[in-house]
Amino acid sequence: MTDRNDASRTTADANTAARDVLPFSDSTDFDNARRGYIAGGSGAITDADGNVVWDLDRWSFLDEEVPATANPSLWRQGQLNAIAGLFEVTDGVYQVRGYDLSVTSFLRTDTGWIVVDPLVSVEPMAAAFELVKQHIEDLPVVAVIYTHSHVDHFGGVRAVVDEAQVADGSIRIIAPIDFMEESVSENVMLGNAMSRRATYMYGNLVGWDEKGGVGAGLGQLTSSGEITLIAPTDIVSETGQELTIDGLRIQFQHTPGAEAPAEMCFFLPSRKALCMAEIATHTLHNVYTLRGAKIRNSLAWSQHINDAIRLWTDDADVVFSSHHWPTWGRDQIVNYMKGQRDLYRYLHDETLRLANHGYTFSEIAEQIELPSGIAGSFANRGYYGSVSHCVKAIYVYYLGWFDGNPANLHPLPPVETAKKTVEYMGGAEAVLAKARADYEAGEYRWVAQVVNDLVFADPSNEEAKALQADALEQLGYQTENGTWRDFYLSGAKELRQGVNAVAAPDTASPDIIRAMTPEMLLRFMAVRLNGPKASDVSMTFNLRLTGPDKTFGIEVGNGVLNYTEGLEFDDP
Repeated sequence: MTDRNDASRTTADANTAARDVLPFSDSTDFDNARRGYIAGGSGAITDADGNVVWDLDRWSFLDEEVPATANPSLWRQGQLNAIAGLFEVTDGVYQVRGYDLSVTSFLRTDTGWIVVDPLVSVEPMAAAFELVKQHIEDLPVVAVIYTHSHVDHFGGVRAVVDEAQVADGSIRIIAPIDFMEESVSENVMLGNAMSRRATYMYGNLVGWDEKGGVGAGLGQLTSSGEITLIAPTDIVSETGQELTIDGLRIQFQHTPGAEAPAEMCFFLPSRKALCMAEIATHTLHNVYTLRGAKIRNSLAWSQHINDAIRLWTDDADVVFSSHHWPTWGRDQIVNYMKGQRDLYRYLHDETLRLANHGYTFSEIAEQIELPSGIAGSFANRGYYGSVSHCVKAIYVYYLGWFDGNPANLHPLPPVETAKKTVEYMGGAEAVLAKARADYEAGEYRWVAQVVNDLVFADPSNEEAKALQADALEQLGYQTENGTWRDFYLSGAKELRQGVNAVAAPDTASPDIIRAMTPEMLLRFMAVRLNGPKASDVSMTFNLRLTGPDKTFGIEVGNGVLNYTEGLEFDDP
């Protein structure tokens, strides 16, 4: 990647100044991330065909001093996330961290293990379980807990569970209500679009070094192995619900509609250990994820954390999640949890307050600054979510995309807008001349924006593409947000080299497809129908299924596919 630039003087100065914002001398997070270390691994984890799906040595470059090409706060977060291995959280609770985007936990029971959130894919999960068997105890899995419906919390399940054992009742799988509907629909209905954008979001295109990806903030990146799914046997549907599994008592909190549509946290009274799933982590999370998904309810998110504080922090000695490292000590737990709670509440309330004053989402995103009591904690920094894109999402959640300005009601599409804009600005050469001057002045944000019109107006304009790539690159070097960095640097690379396909998780895996209900499958078929090509087609079908025994009448007409359960056409 010899075409990558060094940090400009403007970027180097910005990253140096970032050191003054946060208490970098505080080593608490590093102490916690290393606490309880038992064993680790090294080298590549491969699939059956020899393809590397995870590399434990990939992040060794982060051991070096932060370069001018990276925001020091993000570099620090990458260092923490790269601390990999098997760790004891408390008596009978263990975690394997650094083996995927997510963290998997192991709860000791009377005769075996409960596995919590078995990572993205089978191969890293198998390696994680092997650490446990080698260095703690080689015991059977008695249950699996899926804390929520995102793929990094269930995809590796077949590494630890045989479906026959689930079917005969010897292994239980516990999940929140609506887990199957939400996990399958998210990964299939828009799987192509989400996987494509996830490739940008996690830096798969740009490599991993001081001028590439340094981690996504929530974790380093996603593994690219086999994604699996086995349906749950036990459903948690309300806060206060309890289960005792092989002698271990578990109290659940139902936390839907926030970080994930279907999610739950839990408390282990005998271990004084609180698992916050992905509701509380060591970053500002995504109210809206850049890979694409439904916007999340930031108010519910804050309220769920508040409820957990009320329910359990008086009794908890440690809080752990399915990302990042634990927090020990009751005072530290309460401070951490309240910071996370207030983070999402502040963004929610301030967005609505300013919206009621007439500001648009772009204006609000520029105005909101977190109070020092929130922003001064590393746990609340925007490594994964950002104040900017979370605020815009909160606005859209309540008010939609339209900002009330009629000029924005029906604008021209991007290419037509770009051509007209360049014409009005005096042509490509005039725009380039001004943009180059702004680039030299360090106005990278504006340069990336204005030169985008040149690229859309004429994709063959190599000078425009090169300048936009340079601007995006410097923005990537400066940002504290891991996913922004990955998007910026991915954009720069494509502008310079063109599109290059690389491995990304195939979220619509065979297990995911098999888990689809007939209704889900028919909805997916409807989405796959090419409306314009089918606009003049009129057809009816009868679909009769066994196991489950269901019938559907299917109609194709006006470019859409409709289905009705229990309907049979006389003359299909």
